[in-house]
Amino acid sequence: MFERFTRDARETVVQAQAEAAALHHPRIGTEHLLLGLVGHEATPTSAVLARHGLTRETVLESVTALVGDLDAEALTTLGIDLDSVRERVEATFGPGALDDPARRSGSTATGRVPFNSRAKKVLELSLREALALKHRYIADGHIALGLLREGEGLAMKVLHDRGIDPVELRREITAALES
Repeated sequence: MFERFTRDARETVVQAQAEAAALHHPRIGTEHLLLGLVGHEATPTSAVLARHGLTRETVLESVTALVGDLDAEALTTLGIDLDSVRERVEATFGPGALDDPARRSGSTATGRVPFNSRAKKVLELSLREALALKHRYIADGHIALGLLREGEGLAMKVLHDRGIDPVELRREITAALES
């Protein structure tokens, strides 16, 4: 399937992997694919997303708030300040001491961050979206359509929280792919 990916689609996937590694996430999820889509501004798809207020900064802020607050919030209810604990451990043992070795490097034994099941589904759906549009290639816009078609995951939560209408976004991305 990856042989059908355009350069922009491949860059989206590479950027998604880099985002997951930078965030110390063990798997590439839909949120990382969304970050990959908004990560390079020179594509028609990223222009459509930007018109809806989706930039790397806004998506990263949303993802960090959604993922980061869950653990810290749970610990706070137990009277544990996660930031204080991390600071004390890293002061004693060095930066990244709480990260396991695979997460510190952002990789697995193969050197790649694996996709979670939703992200794999999005990539499969991107092929179906391309075929439905009678395209012989998979562009970054098809990945965006795959995200919308999958309809769940953290990427859709980001869209929902920002008040973005997925039907309208789908229409605009499809139009950009057909132009």
